[in-house]
Amino acid sequence: MQNRSHAVMAQRAEAADSPDDFPTPPWATRALLEHVINDRHPLAGCSALEPACGAGHMSQVLKEYFGHVEASDAHSYGYGPVRDYLSVPYEASTVDWVITNPPFRLAEEFVHRSLIVARVGVAVLVRTVFIESSGRYRALFEKRPPTKFAQFVERVPMVRGRLDKKASTATGYAWLVWEKDVKSTPQLVWIPPCRKRLERETDYYPASLVSSKA
Repeated sequence: MQNRSHAVMAQRAEAADSPDDFPTPPWATRALLEHVINDRHPLAGCSALEPACGAGHMSQVLKEYFGHVEASDAHSYGYGPVRDYLSVPYEASTVDWVITNPPFRLAEEFVHRSLIVARVGVAVLVRTVFIESSGRYRALFEKRPPTKFAQFVERVPMVRGRLDKKASTATGYAWLVWEKDVKSTPQLVWIPPCRKRLERETDYYPASLVSSKA
């Protein structure tokens, strides 16, 4: 019998006016910083921007690694200031890195904008199927291919509107990274099993509470 459980059949497809709020499990952000970019880019002296910060779960992790972190979102979640990244853009070369889990339907536009805003690099968390589509290839990958395609070998469960430690998913996710000082063909990277090592119990507290205790 066909499996129609929520974990297998769920699709991240949102209406045009939806905030597309699928918080990133903090361990998945740490995986980017420890397994994908930190080997070439010392981060403590760098700045980062999270322009789709939601309730701040990714931004709080970025503060563990970066010297300075800015965060905003087009919707009010009580964490960062309200600012539509595409309508009210940041100036060029404002920060070293732009790192975000963008609204899926706007991910391509977020990448184009971020390549202007960031001095050093851009990293976006996307569904693995994001690299498909001839239109996206022509509009983005053909002209500005990422330097790294970092595929999670573990699933990264995301639930609308909240973090859920017990959630499951059949959707694959990857980090796409653009490093501005790298001139080479895209590199495929596997993010090894790391959830158990990188996950913390406090990850599932409200980000505002964690911030107040820092």
